Amino acid sequence: MRTLAIITISLCCIATPLAAQDTTHRHQMQPPRGAMAMDDMMPMMREMMGPMIRIMAYEPGHLLARKDSLRLTNDQITRLTAIRDAAKAAHDAAAGGAKTHMNAVSQAFQAAAPDTNALRAHFNETHAGMGKAHWAMLSAAAQAKPVLTEAQRQRVEAWANAMEQRMQHEHTM
Repeated sequence: MRTLAIITISLCCIATPLAAQDTTHRHQMQPPRGAMAMDDMMPMMREMMGPMIRIMAYEPGHLLARKDSLRLTNDQITRLTAIRDAAKAAHDAAAGGAKTHMNAVSQAFQAAAPDTNALRAHFNETHAGMGKAHWAMLSAAAQAKPVLTEAQRQRVEAWANAMEQRMQHEHTM
């Protein structure tokens, strides 16, 4: 979910300057042929996020939030807490860098003729920061999975299956 929030914030930072430019003819505006409308982006986001559900089910914070249901031992709680805390520090540092550069992208785009070299440099840094933030969470989930017993992993898999089914149901509505 944190990943989706970062992507959403990034899209908003790009869209805000564009939306603020002209409000007089908004009802007549339609996306140019070939352009992607926001309504078209949500199914694409769901499609991209779908495979991540199974991975993020093992994110240490999610596991710790369900410690009673999973019947985690004190040792498992200690190990998962250490993984979670290290990942959070790495994630937050990377996300902070990405946010700084996304703000720079937005600022650079305010010019009447934006400098594409500056935009590219900040975009690349934003992209790299988001990649590092995502990697921190993916790595944490990979480290957390073997902390669980086979029975606990089966329970997490059942939760992931249920979440995927809900997403499929929402997608068909």
